[in-house]
Amino acid sequence: MFVGFISLGLPDGLLGVAWPSIAATQEVGLGALGYLLAAASVGFLTVSMLSGRILARLGVGVLLAVSCLVTALSLLGLALAPAFWMLLPMAMLLGAGGGAIDAGLNTYAAAATSPRVLAWLHACYGLGAAAGPFLMTGLLVRDQPWQIGYLLVGGGQLVLALAFFLSRQRWVADGPVTHAHAVRSPVALRTTAKLPTVWLSILVFALYTGLEVSVGQWTYTLFSVGRGFDPASSGQWVGFYWAGLTLGRVVAGIVAGRFSQTTLLWAGSLGATVGAGLIGLLAVPWAGLMGMLLMGFALAPIFPALIATTAQRVGSVHSANTIGFQIAAANLGAALLPWGIGLAAGRYGVALIGPLIVGAALIYLVVFGVMMRSGGGERPVETSVG
Repeated sequence: MFVGFISLGLPDGLLGVAWPSIAATQEVGLGALGYLLAAASVGFLTVSMLSGRILARLGVGVLLAVSCLVTALSLLGLALAPAFWMLLPMAMLLGAGGGAIDAGLNTYAAAATSPRVLAWLHACYGLGAAAGPFLMTGLLVRDQPWQIGYLLVGGGQLVLALAFFLSRQRWVADGPVTHAHAVRSPVALRTTAKLPTVWLSILVFALYTGLEVSVGQWTYTLFSVGRGFDPASSGQWVGFYWAGLTLGRVVAGIVAGRFSQTTLLWAGSLGATVGAGLIGLLAVPWAGLMGMLLMGFALAPIFPALIATTAQRVGSVHSANTIGFQIAAANLGAALLPWGIGLAAGRYGVALIGPLIVGAALIYLVVFGVMMRSGGGERPVETSVG
C-alpha cells in the first residue's frame, strides 16, 4: 500500500526536472508543459469522479492492478513517443491511472486502517515525489537521456501491477469497501453552491494546489534555465521541496493535538508566502534553496487542514457537497495555474516564473484571509438541516 503511493508521486517528481530536456527533444517551447499537466488533470479528475462505480465493479485489488498497468504503459509511452502530440494522450492515461490508484488505496485505507496509517500513506506520496527529482537529476548530470527515467519508473510500475494482481484477493476490508468513505449530503448541490464561503473555499483550493504544483514543476526551469544555476543543484532543490512537503505532513500529524487547525493553516500560509518571496524575488542560490525547503514544509499541513475544517466553514450539512467541490477545484487549479505560468514564461521569458509564483502566493494568502474571516473560524457546526 505504501509502495503504491510512492509510485503515485514518482511521475510528478520526474516531470519538473525532465521538462527542459523533454521540450528540447520534442522541439516545443517550455510553456507547452501546461498542456501536459492539463491532460493529466483531465484523466485524473474523470477517473476520480467514476471511482465509486469502478470500485463496485472490479474491487480494490483488480482496480489497483489495472491502474498500475495503465500507468506503466503511459510512462513507457511518454519515453518512446516520437512527437509531442503523442505525449498528450499518454499524460491523460497517466492521470487516469494515478486517479484510480489514489481512489483505490484511499478507499481501502479508510476502511481497513487507522487514521495514523492513512496519514503515513499520504506522506508516502511525498517520498515518491521527492525521489523523482533526484533520480532524474542523477541521470541528466551523467549525460543520460531523460527517457531512461521514465523507462525505469514504468518498469517498476509493471512489477507493482503484477504484485497487486497476485494479491488481489487480499484487498478486502471489513464492511463494504466501495462505500467505506462515502458520505451523502442532506442538501442539494445547488443549495450548497449559494453559500459565499463555499466559493471562497473553492477558490482557495484551486490556488493552493495550483501553487503547490507550479513550484514543483517550474522551479527547476527557473533555476537552471532562467538563472543559470547548476542543474544538479537545481534538481536537488526540487527534491528537497517535495521532501519538505512530506516532512511537514509528518510533523503536522505529530503536533495536531497541540495546535488548532486554524493555527496550522495560518502558519502554513504565511510561511509559504515567505518561501515564495525567497524563490521568486532573490535570484541567488542560497535563497532558492531556503525558499524551496521553507515552502515545501509550510505548504504541507494546508490541504489536510482545509479538508478537516470544511464543516467549520460551511456547516456539517453542507460539508460533503463542499468537499466534492473543493477536490474538483484542486484538480482544476493544478492544471490551470501551471499552464498559465507556462504560457507567460513562453512569451515573456522563464525569468518571469519567479514573480508569478510570488503573485500566486500573495493572491492565495489574500483569498485565504477573506475566507477565514467570513467563515473559517472554529465554531460549532450544525447537526441537522434547518
